[in-house]
Amino acid sequence: MTTRLHADSELDQALALTRQDHAIFEGRLGEGWTIGHAVNGGVLLALAGRALQETIGTEGHPDPLVVSAYYLSAAVPGPATVVTAEVRSGRTMATGQASIVQPGDDGRAVERVRALATFGDLDGLPDDVRTSAEPPQLPAPDACVSADMAPKGSAGDLPFLHRFDMRLDPDTVGWAMGAPSHRGVIQGWLRMADGREPDPLMLLLAVDTLPPVTFDLGLAGWAPTLELTAHVRAKPAPGWLRVRVSTRNFAGGLLEEDAEVWDSEDRLVAQSRQLARAPKG
Repeated sequence: MTTRLHADSELDQALALTRQDHAIFEGRLGEGWTIGHAVNGGVLLALAGRALQETIGTEGHPDPLVVSAYYLSAAVPGPATVVTAEVRSGRTMATGQASIVQPGDDGRAVERVRALATFGDLDGLPDDVRTSAEPPQLPAPDACVSADMAPKGSAGDLPFLHRFDMRLDPDTVGWAMGAPSHRGVIQGWLRMADGREPDPLMLLLAVDTLPPVTFDLGLAGWAPTLELTAHVRAKPAPGWLRVRVSTRNFAGGLLEEDAEVWDSEDRLVAQSRQLARAPKG
């Protein structure tokens, strides 16, 4: 059986899985989701979440609450197998693990990602919110910088970025003109280019969608993720998301990148932290 959420959506086509048995799924990673030669880590996080949704996301546990993934090798376009297992299932939450595996050059299976996740029901969480976090203050989308403005062949012209309607805050894109601020912050508006509305699975992608914050530190090249943990806090309202990524510590060739995702109702709907390697200069 092949599972799809929205047949016309690029994202849901990318997350489509064919079930081989209760815990094993087959999918395909597309060329349009790559950064350089490797598939984006947020897509892989969402793919693991999609498989776990089918394995442990039943019986009252439909939504990812936290997904933590280790990136063991670079995933490439082509067939992929997701092997899942239930770790524990309780009344309000269930925990499972997922491994994304691809055939290597020698034909042997190579594990790309190993994830551990807890699922629950976002609609069943209490309404009480106590936070000091504030949504990023951005110019209107039309006053921000779109990936469509990027010169051909530049970092902003990657096929992956064109899966989205992304509008970056002009105050955080000086790096694109050779003048990074060195504050370690990039922020902007985000939605899917094909009009698909955000949901919890899309939030797993959104936390790893903006250009790497290393760009604002003056470091060219993409920063490969070693580990990424995403917390989904609420189901997002329809419309634009606002995403802010930042870092406070870059040392030893490694940095953490923190992301916050806010919905159109000014709610903090997802957070993440990842450890990444600095680009090779």
